[in-house]
Amino acid sequence: MRQRTTAVAAILYGGLTAGALDHLSACATFIPRGVPALGMLQYIASGAIGQRAFSGGIATAALGLAVHFSLTTLMAAIYVFAARRVPLLLARPWSSGVVYGAAICVVMNYVAVPLSLVANWRAPRGWELVGAFLASCLYVGVPIAAFATHFLGLRLSGPRLLDDSGG
Repeated sequence: MRQRTTAVAAILYGGLTAGALDHLSACATFIPRGVPALGMLQYIASGAIGQRAFSGGIATAALGLAVHFSLTTLMAAIYVFAARRVPLLLARPWSSGVVYGAAICVVMNYVAVPLSLVANWRAPRGWELVGAFLASCLYVGVPIAAFATHFLGLRLSGPRLLDDSGG
């Protein structure tokens, strides 16, 4: 039972933290460019319900927020499931989190969003792509990996936790 409780805690803390950091990163990127916060959330909702998300007001913005946090929680669940079977993911949270974040970026930008109902999707390019990768790695992958390591019981001493060089 304790094992299930710690896995659920890793999933919830990892998913919610990744969702919050990713959303704050998007706000910091797009609000200065004139994109309203409500519109950002409606854009996420448009992946599920199409163009009508933009005329749904606060209700579709709430749907977008729910979709966003559901996705990051699912991302955390996938990582926790894998980490319970591959201990290296727990032993190297920094590098594993960066690799997982990069994989998330690729899947979201080149598979999930293009297959969704988002209209006129254009994958990020150039510096926009660099920013997307950094955000996915540092704000999604690493927090998910860190909470998995914390809750799934691989207790590493302070310096070892920060030493991700393999030594």
